[in-house]
Amino acid sequence: MLELIQTYWVYFLVGQYPNGPLGGLALTVLLAALALVLALPLGVVLGLARVSPYRWIYAPVTAFVYVLRGVPLLMVIFWAYFFLPSLTGHKTDQFSIMLMALVVFDSVYLAEIVRAGIQGIPKGQVESARSLGFSYLATMRLVVLPQGLRHMLPSLVNQFVSTIKETSLGYIIGLTEVSFISAQINTQVFTKSTEVYALLGLSYFVLCFGLSRCAYALEQRSLRRPVPLKASA
Repeated sequence: MLELIQTYWVYFLVGQYPNGPLGGLALTVLLAALALVLALPLGVVLGLARVSPYRWIYAPVTAFVYVLRGVPLLMVIFWAYFFLPSLTGHKTDQFSIMLMALVVFDSVYLAEIVRAGIQGIPKGQVESARSLGFSYLATMRLVVLPQGLRHMLPSLVNQFVSTIKETSLGYIIGLTEVSFISAQINTQVFTKSTEVYALLGLSYFVLCFGLSRCAYALEQRSLRRPVPLKASA
């Protein structure tokens, strides 16, 4: 395996970059990070809609969340891959397709994380804020979300871990993420398939396990340091 790493480590990490498009492990991490960053605002909006007191808001959003959570990510990727070009009339690159699929897919899971975080705030705090004259939106923005988002951090890190693993489905549409690069390396060294995929599995494990430990540390820290309520008129 050491000989394999010495020969292909640059290709495994960044693909053909800088002589070609970015790929490999760097593209996997970049894609997962961008997907989570872009999905978070949408997830917060959907999460707020899920706990809205207005039926005309939460009913369609709830239906949307249930539908997206009920289909596999691979189906969402295929929808984006075949539907977007027919809609726009232009062929969309694999990175953009995978990014959009991940953003849509992750946003519904983040919405449930946000919903759970909001509902975990004691109702007395919401009632106190409303009694002080805060509107519903002001209560959410100034009282509920600052506390809820902090308690959501471990779940957000765990979602990032899941997103990193989900990027491997980009292999299906030819995205040069780390799984695709590993397959290409394997075609060049037919006799070392075990070493190639062992290295791939080890890379995923180290990355995901490290992030999981970060999530655990954040969870323990949030349990030791409860967030005080700060309300301002």
